[in-house]
Amino acid sequence: MRILVIRNNSNPKAIDASALLNAYLSSQGVDWVCVDAGSLESVSGRESVRRTCGTSFDLAVALGGDGTMLRTAHLLAPDDVPILGVNFGNLGFLSNANDNGVIAPVAAALAGEAAVECRANLRIDVVCEGCVDPWADEATGAADAAADAVDADDDEKGPQEFFALNELALTRGANGRIIDIELGISGSHVMDVRGDGLVVSTATGSTAYALSAGGPLVAPGFQGLVVVPVAPHSLCSRAIVTAAGDVVEIGLDEDGVYRKATLFVDGEMLSFDRLVRRIYVRKGDRPTRLLRVGGKTFYDRASEVFF
Repeated sequence: MRILVIRNNSNPKAIDASALLNAYLSSQGVDWVCVDAGSLESVSGRESVRRTCGTSFDLAVALGGDGTMLRTAHLLAPDDVPILGVNFGNLGFLSNANDNGVIAPVAAALAGEAAVECRANLRIDVVCEGCVDPWADEATGAADAAADAVDADDDEKGPQEFFALNELALTRGANGRIIDIELGISGSHVMDVRGDGLVVSTATGSTAYALSAGGPLVAPGFQGLVVVPVAPHSLCSRAIVTAAGDVVEIGLDEDGVYRKATLFVDGEMLSFDRLVRRIYVRKGDRPTRLLRVGGKTFYDRASEVFF
């Protein structure tokens, strides 16, 4: 048995809890590794942790708030490792309450007494200007033209793939201009949106940015996506809830003035050398497994926090 402990080092309560947990795991003869959640804020940081600590873990324990849970999910996205969160933050929608301390929920998880929640996540494919779009370019015969526009030594000839547990947020850039967005779902044009941006979230992310933008609360077991326009310059734009197998297709206006958008995945800003051309968002192939030990239901927590 090998356990990865992710700790928010800026939270004194999480630090104290990790000391208790480490003593308990050592007394049980369990091999464990402790990592600062702050080291997981970037792709390079996560790659460094994976190189240092390896990937063969039976369980991950996240001590902190929902941000710590998200960073843990990003670290373990390529692996099928269950995540047990113990909340030492504010909302704690992704983690378990710390009412009974940290030892009880971990002991329950080790004994196989924790319920498993299979949460849908996002696979995000971003196509930049001059790069080949394998879904659109083949259909239009423009693949060769797009490939010719890419420098010979450029590695970014196709889409760049990203993971998110909560959401993709497409927002207006630093110049403050509104952006024009073409929204399609599974090959059908749905609407053109002009405004501050667009959020595509999972059910898990429905309590985060999507909620603030006017989206619905969605039960965590739902496998589809939630699409919410952000401050649309319209009287008729509404949130859309998709089926589990749908693909959300986002295109940006051809005028570069309206294409300087910024992309965030779970609050982490993405950086590109070229303007973003199209974005495809779908449910990830492998769910994120969160462990739940007793406590309140999703509706109990939603009632207390939002109502």
